Amino acid sequence: MSASTHLNSSATDGPPSPHTNGSGPLHGLRVLDAGFVYAAPIAAMLLGDYGADVIKIEHPQGDPARTHGWQKEGHGLWWKVIARNKRTVTLNFSSAEGRVLLCALLREADVFVENFRPGVLEAWGLGPEVMHSINPRLIILRVTGFGQQGPYAQRRAFGTLAEAMSGFAHQTGQETGPPTLPPFGLADGVAGITGALAITLALYHRDARGGKGQVIDLSLLEPLLGILGPGPTVFDQLGIAPGRHGNRSPNNSPRNAYQCNDDRWVAISASSTSIARRVLQLVGHPQIAEEPWFTHAGERAKRADLLDQLVGDWIAARSFETVVAAFTDAGAAIAPIYDIGQLMTDPHILHRQSIITCEDEDLGPIRMQNIFFRMSQTPGAVHFTGRRLGQDNHDVFTEAGVDGATLARLSREGTI
Repeated sequence: MSASTHLNSSATDGPPSPHTNGSGPLHGLRVLDAGFVYAAPIAAMLLGDYGADVIKIEHPQGDPARTHGWQKEGHGLWWKVIARNKRTVTLNFSSAEGRVLLCALLREADVFVENFRPGVLEAWGLGPEVMHSINPRLIILRVTGFGQQGPYAQRRAFGTLAEAMSGFAHQTGQETGPPTLPPFGLADGVAGITGALAITLALYHRDARGGKGQVIDLSLLEPLLGILGPGPTVFDQLGIAPGRHGNRSPNNSPRNAYQCNDDRWVAISASSTSIARRVLQLVGHPQIAEEPWFTHAGERAKRADLLDQLVGDWIAARSFETVVAAFTDAGAAIAPIYDIGQLMTDPHILHRQSIITCEDEDLGPIRMQNIFFRMSQTPGAVHFTGRRLGQDNHDVFTEAGVDGATLARLSREGTI
């Protein structure tokens, strides 16, 4: 460590920032989010939603997520969501003095989140062994495309590659069409949620079981593979590789997207026989529900052409409002296929406050997704939206014991 960076240890007891979270089950925990773009930052976002003091550490050039996607007045809109409940600091810890500052932050941290390629932190002298020598209680989440070890560990990877390799794209799309990738960061989101779960498990082991810090090796590939159903088991036991079925299910029918006569669309799922029977009665074909094969979901799936024709014709002759009302009254499972604007005006979404309005310091009132789940005793909350680059440098580094003159010099030199 460079002796030129002056750290005053007594400053760590200073007053908390007004932007730290004051409630939630993770209140009192400090998370250093050194990830960028999506998966690792989503994991940290979830911890911040439930009370952790999350410090977003960016290179002085900024996280690329700040400029990804739609923007307004130069402010990235996805950034406002993914960086909510995070204080923001800039730090180039590939430099010697940057590493000194990072080590100072690590001493007071509970969790460190990163998604550098395997070996990068080690090359900077910041591998897990070094971090644990500084803070043995530290939980380290390492997010990569393919994991820390293996033939593909050093490959550059984004969620798209995981969506391709996992089998997701192979199973998605029309039966006669090409494999289809999702239009959003599905693998990143699944990995982010998984990472937050892994961190809380590690914290429980540390704090409730008398354990110590540990390293979590999380790939983008494995969580997505894990939620894709029994594909490996089916292939192992039956030699079948699940393929594309459009909006149908290979396991039951009717299950599809159907168009109404006013060009609105609805989705129907009849996984249980009782729901399937109600659908057929509603569309005027109760005799089909009395066929011996109808009680078996797999047999219904084999007759999807017939069932889709009967259900689809009935829906195609009616308006969206009529179809939804009829299915709802009959106790048959149906949901509108919304675009985001339609979703945001739905009465259930409004009642549940699934979309909330937050006050943003740059854009004023903005709307975004609410926290993912509700807890009766220790609820989470969105306290503030994504902040400006390095906005909390003074507060955070002062808390870590850095004096004002040193901060000014480090800023001039591009370390922060």
